[in-house]
Formats: sequence, structure tokens, C-alpha cells
Amino acid sequence: MNTPEELKQIVKDKYTIIAEQPMDANASSCCGATSCCDGTYTIMSDDYSGREGYAPEADLGLGCGIPTDHAGIREGMTVLDLGSGAGNDVFIAAREVGPAGFVIGVDMTEAMIMKADENKGKLGATNVDFRLGEIEALPVDDNSVDVVVSNCVLNLVPDKARAFAEIFRVLKPGGSFTVSDIVVDGEMPGHLRGVATMYAGCVSGAEKREEYLGHISSAGFTDVAVPKEKDIHIPDSVLQSELAHLPADQRTMGAARLVSVTVRGVKADRRIGG
Repeated sequence: MNTPEELKQIVKDKYTIIAEQPMDANASSCCGATSCCDGTYTIMSDDYSGREGYAPEADLGLGCGIPTDHAGIREGMTVLDLGSGAGNDVFIAAREVGPAGFVIGVDMTEAMIMKADENKGKLGATNVDFRLGEIEALPVDDNSVDVVVSNCVLNLVPDKARAFAEIFRVLKPGGSFTVSDIVVDGEMPGHLRGVATMYAGCVSGAEKREEYLGHISSAGFTDVAVPKEKDIHIPDSVLQSELAHLPADQRTMGAARLVSVTVRGVKADRRIGG
């Protein structure tokens, strides 16, 4: 079993490759892990085109939802995108907050920050800032953000409880988060948890739905809701390829079901009503 630091390095290495390859290579793979699939499988099927602020050059085809659709972003807000990649959700949010608002993107991969800054320059975006950092220790001040969004990233964070605690810390009282992510319904076979390529492909890092939602409640969020979800099917050919080192009877998800969920929660304003 890999340590948390080893898992982070695996993710950094994989997403450095993703940052440097064309979008079509990412879109035809699971979570952009090009060694993962044969082009017939993708969970990245949500289409951003047509939305205000959409920049195709910033869309690496890595999301499992469109969290900005459910985030309630308004003009003048400060928005934080976790695992911002090349800036896709950041530029969508930047259009929604307008010139009076501001959007911060945080990513732990240097190559992604470089790509995002390059896109920022091309687009002439003046109300965005990309910062190198980890979700478990965000380079963002306490109580400074109105809305947090994230798209298919928290499943890659080893300490999800800490991640949601950090989201709570940086949100203003009354602020909210909306994240699209992958969870598991049922029991995932234990041997999959140690498969590094499946982790970087957004599969083995996924937690059971009740555990994932439990982290959110434990962090202090209220009004937690799941406005959207969809099943994810991994073809047997993908499992056979990625798990080739395991015995044939272990190359399966068993009774586990992968689900893409969009989750929203609120940091209650305790000042209201005394």
C-alpha cells in the first residue's frame, strides 16, 4: 500500500503528463490517465461548450460534472477552485463573478499552474489568480471565500477529512461549496485500494458515499445536498488491462458501484439570530 506522500507524487507525475498532452488524449481516458483506457471509456462526458466564459484551451476533459452549474455564483463573489488544472472552471466562474469579483485556482502540479497562467494571459483574465498548493493545506486566508468549487479532484486527496476541514476554514460564514466527485456505493474490493494507476485514474481513491458525506458533516457543514449524480461504468477490458498483475478472479469491482456525485454544503453563519 502506498503512503499518502507516494500517492501525491503518483498524481503529480500523472497530471504533469496530462498538462503536456492534447485534450483529446485526456478526454479519451479515465481521469486523463492515458495508460488507463483504449479510447472507448470516459467518465468525463459533461459538455461545457456554450457556457459563458468557456475556454476550450483550458478544458482538459478531466471533470466528472459541472459544479459551477449548482454553486450559486453571483457577481462580486470570491470563488476558489480546488485542483484547478488548466483553469476551465476558474474561467467559467470568472465570467460569473464579473470584474468586481475574484477567482482563485489552487493546484499542486507545477505544470498545471504554468498551463493555467498561460491560458490566463491568452484570455486577458484580470480577475483570476492561480496558486501552487495542496488542498490539505490551502494557500488561502481564513473566512475569505464565498464559494468553493472542485471537479473530480477530492477523490485524489489522501486525507479527505482534512480537505473538507480546509474548505470550511477558508469559507466565509454563510459561504458554500459545490464539488463534483466520485464515490462508491457498496464495498470496493480491498485489493484495488493498493493499485496506484487506478488511484491516479480516480477509481481506487474514491470513498464510500456515506464516508464521504460523513467528512462533510464532521467538518461542520449544514444543508448538505446532492443535486446531481450519475453512474460510472468501467468496461471489463479496462479492468483486465489495469489489473493484469492480479489473479483473474480479482480483476473486478465486485459489487461496488462507482457514482459521480455533485455535492453542495453551507458553512452556517452563526451570527444570524444571535
